[in-house]
Amino acid sequence: MMEGRAAEGQHFAPRDYQAFQQFLEQACGIVLGSDKEYLVASRLSGLMQERGLVGMGELLQQLESGASANLKAAVIDAMTTNETFWFRDKPHFQMLEHKILPEIAATPGHRLRIWSAACSSGQEPYSISMTVEEFKQINPTSFTGGVDIMATDISRTMLETARKGVYCGFSAARGLDDQQRNSFFEDKGQCLGVRDELKCHVAFRELNLTRGYGTLGRFDIIFCRNVLIYFSPEQKKAILERFTSSLNPGGYLFLGSTESLSAYSDQFEMVKEQGGIAYRLR
Repeated sequence: MMEGRAAEGQHFAPRDYQAFQQFLEQACGIVLGSDKEYLVASRLSGLMQERGLVGMGELLQQLESGASANLKAAVIDAMTTNETFWFRDKPHFQMLEHKILPEIAATPGHRLRIWSAACSSGQEPYSISMTVEEFKQINPTSFTGGVDIMATDISRTMLETARKGVYCGFSAARGLDDQQRNSFFEDKGQCLGVRDELKCHVAFRELNLTRGYGTLGRFDIIFCRNVLIYFSPEQKKAILERFTSSLNPGGYLFLGSTESLSAYSDQFEMVKEQGGIAYRLR
């Protein structure tokens, strides 16, 4: 697909676009609307130029034939990469620090387990780790059983970035204050590197939310923010059912600030604190 043509999003045959919609939903659960041709073109133009593919029909043929082992993963990477930043929706982290962590820490020796689902380039799980560390500095006897933060994403490219923990340019500073930069990061010239003492609590793993994930174990808190909006109602309901099985009794689920689960699950009660909203498993 030539870049000028692709950017217009006008050269997809309707049947090719419909076939790509079906591919993406089957591959990772994401539901594309009927008017997202421009988004698809802008996300895939570089990949298709790099591989010498002209037009959506040719891309679909390659995907169907399986001739390129990593093409499917590269397409999913391109379509699922989203911008994120440190402490996005700050009231969630204030609620975590001032309400939820004190509740959990009241159980002596508890091992804290938090899951960052669809963690993208890693800012969310590292922000969670910073919040826990700041809480422990004030409450040094908390979580003597340890802290585990599981971070998952479907994009291998994003997971590689997250594991490195090095952020440059705009992504290096957006959402951080000076104290956090000094306490939790190493200066790497134009970049910031997450310190090892923060990284050691976070484990990254490739995971598709539309598949089973019982092997992850149970968690006290799940962050799955600004993700469910991309799934069909049936997929949303199925994912939320899996989340209920993955949470400890009374565990908390964080969604995006504009998301709601009232139409998809009655297993949670809404809790408001510090300007943030979370859902507590009944």
